[in-house]
Amino acid sequence: MSKNERSVLAKWPAEQRRNEKQRRAPDTRIRRTRGRLSDALVALMQEKPMAKITVQEVLERATVGRSTFYLHYRDKNDLFLCVLEDGMETWSTALLRKREKSLRVVAVEEFFAHAASARKFYRALVNSGRIHEFFELAQGYFARGIARRLKDMGLKNLRQSELDARSHALAGNLLSLLKWWIDRGGPEPPRAMDELFHRMAWRGLRS
Repeated sequence: MSKNERSVLAKWPAEQRRNEKQRRAPDTRIRRTRGRLSDALVALMQEKPMAKITVQEVLERATVGRSTFYLHYRDKNDLFLCVLEDGMETWSTALLRKREKSLRVVAVEEFFAHAASARKFYRALVNSGRIHEFFELAQGYFARGIARRLKDMGLKNLRQSELDARSHALAGNLLSLLKWWIDRGGPEPPRAMDELFHRMAWRGLRS
């Protein structure tokens, strides 16, 4: 995890967070509870600024007890970061989990389609002043996912430092493209953006 990511998660170091996630590996009931809490926070963020949301409002929206909440999260900020982390983990490793046989290095079409459906949440992040946390976390997750994908695709001749640099640059390009696309209202279909991103990506990778 990068220095920037550690600064975002300063209240809970990355290693401690990973250990905690492993310790509390969720069963079906726990996943359902966390899902309700996450959905409640996301819904509330589309109604009011993050700073004005209270844990009690999240509990009432999710119909979850206070003691249950604190079994899983330290506070509402911890819940917020987990929402972002879970989403980034899902999208940054989508092709690896599918074991897709293609020249795609990241699931751009699927990620952009999801972003289009969650545009209100994106705007809520902007309005709450939390969009920078999203982009900082996303940069690290997608860089690691792209690096793993490139290795799986056989690009193992690159030095680790060069692989990391290229993956970080590609992740940055992806997120810059996403912001440009969303800010313009997403007029192009996600598949077209996938094709555009990968044309640019492979032009650089083959150089």
